[in-house]
Amino acid sequence: MNESILITGANTGLGKETARQLALRKETKKIVLFCRNQAKAEAAKKDLEAETGKKIFEIIIGDVADADSVRKAAEKITEPIDAVILNAGGMVGKTAGKMTPSGMNELAATNILGHVILVEELIKNGKLNKAVLTVSAEAIPGVKALGMKPVAMKTSSVDEFAGILDGSYFGNKFDAVQAYGYVKYVATMWTLSMARKYPDLKFVVMSPGNTGGTNAPDNLPPPMKFMLKYLMMPVVFPLIGGMVHKLEVGAKRFVDGISDARYTSGVFYASKEGKLSGDVVDQSTFYTDLKNTTFQDNADKAIHRFIK
Repeated sequence: MNESILITGANTGLGKETARQLALRKETKKIVLFCRNQAKAEAAKKDLEAETGKKIFEIIIGDVADADSVRKAAEKITEPIDAVILNAGGMVGKTAGKMTPSGMNELAATNILGHVILVEELIKNGKLNKAVLTVSAEAIPGVKALGMKPVAMKTSSVDEFAGILDGSYFGNKFDAVQAYGYVKYVATMWTLSMARKYPDLKFVVMSPGNTGGTNAPDNLPPPMKFMLKYLMMPVVFPLIGGMVHKLEVGAKRFVDGISDARYTSGVFYASKEGKLSGDVVDQSTFYTDLKNTTFQDNADKAIHRFIK
């Protein structure tokens, strides 16, 4: 049982809904809302207290794209946390390709940099008791029905992973939509490497699936945003089986991922092959690169090139 849980990006969307669901579990005693903006965090805390009738929410402010910010935030965690849900991230928006002080582009830094530092700081200081859940996506194995191609790296070497993180892998034209799946692949492989490195902790990777009710479409280029938000999500996807579900369903995947013993360490769970909703399965059964421990370790080494 997880009595205390920290959720990054907890003030809205999946993070906030996950906090709500966890608060309703009788074993939950504390939920840390790890957010970038104080005002938005306070508003989310107020909403969650009203919705759940629980006064168990705490706020820690930190920017997962900023290494120093995360280290300072980690210092404020005075008591051990049972489980961490690394939810902050997404496609970021127009600034996705912008370089950050770490040397990673903003897309990679937001989805990976701070999360790696946070988890490693907690472990180093004996403040992580049980589980880590990294949020990933079906963009890695791809969805053929939607023309979504799987991540296809040539060697999965340290240099190639590093190229994804600084954007050089994609050449002169950086496309955040394309890069997103590759960035999530790096985060996924790092998590799988951690599962082997720390066998006493549970490291699970989980995709929320194609979830309605989030602000994810807002980060896409205008034509794609309009298409996804006003046509695909409300009209087309519901007509195609296994392609969309409600916010509550996506968040429940995270709750189950850290709470249910069926979800084991060192596995990336997401929708069945070619689907974006429904039951989750081990993605390595059809995307076999996930099993390659050398690739996993290379992702870890590449990330640490950017962590001073």
